[in-house]
Amino acid sequence: MPYQLHYWPTIQGRGEFVRLALEAAGADYVDVARLPESKGGGESALGERLGDPNNARAAFAPPFLVDGDIVVGQTAAILLYLGPRLGLSGVGESDGLWTHQLQLTIADVVAEAHDTHHPISTGAYYEDQRDAAVQRARAFREERIPKFLNWFEQVLQRNPAGDLHLVGDMLTYADLSLFQLVDGLHYAFPKATARALARTPAVEKLHANVKRRQRVHDYLQSARRIAFNEDGIFRRYAELDG
Repeated sequence: MPYQLHYWPTIQGRGEFVRLALEAAGADYVDVARLPESKGGGESALGERLGDPNNARAAFAPPFLVDGDIVVGQTAAILLYLGPRLGLSGVGESDGLWTHQLQLTIADVVAEAHDTHHPISTGAYYEDQRDAAVQRARAFREERIPKFLNWFEQVLQRNPAGDLHLVGDMLTYADLSLFQLVDGLHYAFPKATARALARTPAVEKLHANVKRRQRVHDYLQSARRIAFNEDGIFRRYAELDG
């Protein structure tokens, strides 16, 4: 049976980190909510699955993955589960834990990126918190983007196997997720991200290398790749890029 990925059908969001792993591995999967309602898809079906009273271990929110009787929520937990099954978590327990740690750090950056445009409330419109967003974004682009990317630069430089990968000498889901993070930052904060990448050449090289991988390249050129938009995590508002 193919993996079933359950996520919002019109945004990349946190589900994109899982999509990239599945695509890069050539895994058989279904992006369920993007199916027509006649085939059990759509946002209404997603809501029904989240609210299923018979599921004692329901996810708090999308994304969640269904693999037979296994249901896994939270992006990092999904990738921790998929990693060894897709050959994307390195070699052995130590590599697996390090890959997971890197993913959790990426999740921290993603949360901070989201909070630049919704610093007060996720339930309020951006326009209702614009002034606070401008302040939050200034700190994010001037302090946090450089700090995080500098740390990933150090991880790459200190990798005993070389700076082509974050973990060992093989592709892991951490590499794919760092690619997605950089891609999202490029979209939302093009000027600030360009400045930070100028000081982190290994991170920039990893982003380019992942993008060139055949399966990733094919996915990025396909209709399966949802374009960045102002409903997702990474949103482009000119005033937030300084």
